[in-house]
Amino acid sequence: MRGMHWVGRWLLRVAYLGLLAGLFGVAAYVGFSSFVRRGVTPVPDLSGLPVDEARALVEDRGLELRHRSEEDRFAAEVPENHVLEQTPSAGSFAKRGGWVDVVLSRGERTVVMPDLRGKALPTAQVTLAGVGMASVRAAQVLTGAGDAGRIVGQFPAAGEKVGRDQAVRLFVAGEALGQTYVMPDLVNRGHDEVLHFLEFHGFRVGSVKYEPYEGVDRELVLRQYPLPGHPLRQGEVISLVVAAVAQDEATESSL
Repeated sequence: MRGMHWVGRWLLRVAYLGLLAGLFGVAAYVGFSSFVRRGVTPVPDLSGLPVDEARALVEDRGLELRHRSEEDRFAAEVPENHVLEQTPSAGSFAKRGGWVDVVLSRGERTVVMPDLRGKALPTAQVTLAGVGMASVRAAQVLTGAGDAGRIVGQFPAAGEKVGRDQAVRLFVAGEALGQTYVMPDLVNRGHDEVLHFLEFHGFRVGSVKYEPYEGVDRELVLRQYPLPGHPLRQGEVISLVVAAVAQDEATESSL
């Protein structure tokens, strides 16, 4: 009798557990059916997709794409007309027929490279800063155009469409040095000979001072400036002190 009583209790417990499992199954089925009937669908991830591809993906889920064009903005990391933001976020649930709002990228912010040739370097730097370009490097080049301190070349070229973070190189004309000579030793040479030599080679003779000097029968150079061996450029002024013949009073002339 006791064995039959124990078996009966065990059967009741099994029946009770079976009833609970059935109830859970029915509840899950009803919940899933209700979910399906409501037409809820997960929102796909649209980040970085072209707008046409994003629209096709959204419509495939029974949703509609809405472009919030007034919120579009520049973003160098996302190409132009690709999805930058979305609402609702990816992975959330939305009712079929609902909207997914997107903000698109305008791409990298670009500017048209201004023409800087002929401008002074400070002016060119201010012009570039005005359009948001701060990465500027300048290099000096030698030219014979007489435009020292002016921009004679640039990269990127004028009119080219570039990003604001594009590095700009400017080539600035330096002062032309011309030909450089070594000052010759003119002492004890004849005055007329020296003048002819210097003028023939394009040098300027400034003041010529005459000083009495005994024992000479012609005008010889006594002193000079610059001194012998000094670097000399064309156009630089040369001064001479010349011996006066026959005890003439010291005079000074300018040629």
